[in-house]
Amino acid sequence: MTTAEILLVDDDPGAIQLMARMLAGAGHLRFATNGLAALQLARDKPPDLVLLDAEMPGMSGFEVCTALKADPLLKHSPVVFVTSHSQPEFELSGFECGAADFIAKPVSEPLMRARVQTQLRLKRLHDELTRVATVDALTGVSNRRRFDEALGREWLRGLRTGAPISLLMIDIDHFKRFNDRYGHPAGDQALRSVALALAAACRRPVDLAARFGGEEFALLLPDTARAGAARVAQRVFDGLAALAIAHADSPTAAELTVSIGIGFYDDASASWLAPSADSSFLREVDRRLSAGELLGVADLALYAAKGSGRACAYGLDIADIDAPTMAARVAGRARRMLQGGGS
Repeated sequence: MTTAEILLVDDDPGAIQLMARMLAGAGHLRFATNGLAALQLARDKPPDLVLLDAEMPGMSGFEVCTALKADPLLKHSPVVFVTSHSQPEFELSGFECGAADFIAKPVSEPLMRARVQTQLRLKRLHDELTRVATVDALTGVSNRRRFDEALGREWLRGLRTGAPISLLMIDIDHFKRFNDRYGHPAGDQALRSVALALAAACRRPVDLAARFGGEEFALLLPDTARAGAARVAQRVFDGLAALAIAHADSPTAAELTVSIGIGFYDDASASWLAPSADSSFLREVDRRLSAGELLGVADLALYAAKGSGRACAYGLDIADIDAPTMAARVAGRARRMLQGGGS
């Protein structure tokens, strides 16, 4: 079981120290003495529980709670207000902005620990139910729903921080012929084996391997520029080669292979949108591009990889989505791929 992340927020350092002593051993504790700092800490690493003072100078606890619940990445982190107010109207306002519970000051240590443990148990249950609902039943990697959510979330985070992001679209070459030759049970086992190879190629917790649909998979790589994405693609090829799954009816190779399309986005990708590489380009990108463009350019790159003979990787920068030369290049390869037939 992973250690719970607990965020303590109070403008009184003494109150934070008191709660920290009471919660020793309950989880990994982080601290903030104002609302803005609390939101920054939460966005850096989503907490499993937030203990929040209602009355703080500047940004109030109610405003912090509202901001947390409005953030898709943080909305499932339970918020418990720690306050000296006991009026029904006060608590009602807290519940309306998304609070899970209230703890009255002066704080009782047994009550504090009991309510914290209750909220952490509920959070673990929620996380487990979410995991089950977002895992592909056949392969064990993430499903399309979780991929779509992660792609949208990481795209927005990249816009906010300026971090690069890469996306690999992976298609099993001539998979229909594989099923026709070996049967669907063998095809299912091949899908599971490929999924394991993709998951093994992901070395960081933030990387996401997902089944996109049918025999197509995706690898989402936050904070990864093109060189890192190329290394991951090579690990995919190496992992699949080690499996050595026979594919006697493949015109590409005697063993099962994949084609990989890689879409890139980083600061340099946006140079065509803004005259200088400063923070202003982020606002322009936010208006003109979305996560869908990254998915689209990775899909174009996948078609290019197939048109180049399959069993290879092809990369495209998101800045090329409006470039006529890129469109002509991909169209030519796509035509050759279609003339060859197969999947």
